[in-house]
Amino acid sequence: MAQIPQLEKIASQVRRDIVRMVHAVNSGHPGGSLGCTEYFVALFNHVMRQSPEPFDMDGQNQDLFFLSNGHISPVYYSTLSRSGYFPTEELSTFRKIDSRLQGHPTTHEGLPGVRIASGSLGQGMSVAIGAALAKKQNGDDRLVYSLHGDGELQEGQIWEAALFAPGHKVDNLICTVDANGQQIDGSTDSVMPLGDIGAKFLAFGWEVMTIEKGNDMATVVEGLEKAKSLTGNGKPVMVIMHTEMGAGVDFMEGTHEWHGIAPNDEQLAEALNQLEETLGDY
Repeated sequence: MAQIPQLEKIASQVRRDIVRMVHAVNSGHPGGSLGCTEYFVALFNHVMRQSPEPFDMDGQNQDLFFLSNGHISPVYYSTLSRSGYFPTEELSTFRKIDSRLQGHPTTHEGLPGVRIASGSLGQGMSVAIGAALAKKQNGDDRLVYSLHGDGELQEGQIWEAALFAPGHKVDNLICTVDANGQQIDGSTDSVMPLGDIGAKFLAFGWEVMTIEKGNDMATVVEGLEKAKSLTGNGKPVMVIMHTEMGAGVDFMEGTHEWHGIAPNDEQLAEALNQLEETLGDY
């Protein structure tokens, strides 16, 4: 279980991986990936009870994670590789022909750590609920985690799942919403205002908590540990995590413009100059 200084070092390297991966193929989604870096690093290196070996799709006696907003695959792939799921050198194949690291996570190539194809927004919560129910039926006391974008909450399937989970007391589930206020076409408020997300889930019967500083590692770790303590009480747990899109690279922060655009050569150099190389570039 890595401690905060080590987690911060991993996060810096993951951010370097993200901008290098999308730059190399001039495609991908750096903004949300950078914003969720602390979450992923904390989850896989401190919070979840899991091991990269042996990996199988069932995940019995392992905590499970499902990425619903699959377009932020760069941070997912980097974290998996830096956590021992596959060699970091494979990050260089991101979005290339026949690569296991497609633009949205897929399962047909058998990439360790990935249990569902995702990117068709709105589906991940339903999958996570199914996995959590399976663990209950199998007598498996491990937890299920999922991550969602705030713009993704505009998908209707999310709210069907949000009704189902508390109705069936799926209390081994921790869902997190990346509340960065941005989506591909602009701010969430300008596209479709979401209102008080926490109040909505609370009204549906969830246990709701907030992580106000989603780009501060210590705060994220503390928040996720608190979320774990809320499980097992008859309700699913929803974490509203406030982040900054593009966090860690100053010219990418706080705007939707870097949702799905890769940096050019000059911008890559500027980004890397802001991010310490801590574990070695792939």
